[in-house]
Amino acid sequence: MELIDGKALAKSIRENLKEEVDKLKKNGINPRLAVIMVGDDKASKVYVKNKSKACEEIGVDYKEYLLEEDITMDELLNLIHILNVDKNVHGILLQSPLPKQLDINEAFKEIATEKDVDGFNPINVGKLSLNQDCFVSCTPYGIIKMLESYNIPLEGAHAVIVGRSNIVGKPLLQCLLNKNATVTICHSKTKDLASTTKNADIVIAALGKPNFIKADMVREGAVVIDVGINRNEEGKIVGDVDFEDVSKKASYITPVPGGVGPMTIAMLMVNVVKAAKARMK
Repeated sequence: MELIDGKALAKSIRENLKEEVDKLKKNGINPRLAVIMVGDDKASKVYVKNKSKACEEIGVDYKEYLLEEDITMDELLNLIHILNVDKNVHGILLQSPLPKQLDINEAFKEIATEKDVDGFNPINVGKLSLNQDCFVSCTPYGIIKMLESYNIPLEGAHAVIVGRSNIVGKPLLQCLLNKNATVTICHSKTKDLASTTKNADIVIAALGKPNFIKADMVREGAVVIDVGINRNEEGKIVGDVDFEDVSKKASYITPVPGGVGPMTIAMLMVNVVKAAKARMK
């Protein structure tokens, strides 16, 4: 079994990006990420802090917009429109979850396609499904980068994704199809889940249930990617995969923490730099 070290891979990506940012600055482009956060969600605060640290490390300007929990949709859209036309802003990120009165899909739709570094605007989602150049949602992008970095063959491989969210499952399906993998998506209504995951060359767990994927659900030698970040009863951070048992069968596996998480933020930085380069052109 080999551990897929997302932390080390993300570090090397950030080091390369730092050089690219320095070049952009010499050409008069100062890459800037604007992050919008509504309300006081604790997990969101942690994610936002990690994003700001990554920006600082590679030299990207970081601007945070903290909005009150009770803002209206019009107020949110007004801020997005201001950032859309601001020539000094290259990437816009709307942190989820949002309070109930706000429609997140409506908000994603309003973020300018060329600044949509999270890859959630319907135009970028559509371009991904057509295998065209676009901003790819950061977690799926990071997973693909990990698999490629460890020379894990995707063409012809059978990948099973457990979870069908718009943030991970659905865009990852498109990413894997674009790499010529055969892809099955499973979810809460899937019958006999274990028989499907057992046939997979690659199992990707993204369902948000601690230690859900057990050793008897994975075949010997499978590659296992764990997207989950959960707290168990002892308050310890664990993934969606029962790491201790599944790692004995897997050929490659990602740890939690230190696997997919750091790669998500690294690919966000890749997207911000890509947006700034596009502006230069």
